[in-house]
Amino acid sequence: MKKIEDYVRSIPDFPEPGIIFRDVTSILQDAEGLRLSIDLMQEKLKDVEFDVIAGTESRGFMFGVPIAYNLHKSFVPVRKKGKLPCETVSATYELEYGTAEIEMHKDAIKPGQKVVVIDDLIATGGTVEAAIKLIEQLGGEVVKAVFLMELAGLKGREKLAGYDVESIICYEGK
Repeated sequence: MKKIEDYVRSIPDFPEPGIIFRDVTSILQDAEGLRLSIDLMQEKLKDVEFDVIAGTESRGFMFGVPIAYNLHKSFVPVRKKGKLPCETVSATYELEYGTAEIEMHKDAIKPGQKVVVIDDLIATGGTVEAAIKLIEQLGGEVVKAVFLMELAGLKGREKLAGYDVESIICYEGK
């Protein structure tokens, strides 16, 4: 039986020399890899009491929705600015070159709800940090964040200090 790491395609020198790109699409393209990734992420929630899964656009949707379905929980999408049709709350976060903005529907999280955040990758932590701010602004409590992959060298966990953060695969570099 293959380990989840065996499904990850590593592409050297992309997007620039010295970087090893960890490609999640190679997991998604393999039925066993996809099943294993969902099962391993879901396993991290077995003793967690929560109401809602929030996933960041777009790969957080790919992993968050099947886990929400399996556990009979609701799913809240955290989207790029301008993609949601109803009244939203928004947060801006830093990118390597500039800023970006994400949004959630204003009625997506009810005060007191316990929320798990799901995404494919934690790198610098900026996107999930912004998502957590939105969840808390709406009165939710983030009880855990689960990632398929972590690039530890980019120190994303530091931005999420004080939160329960777990990843399935951890790469030491960038």
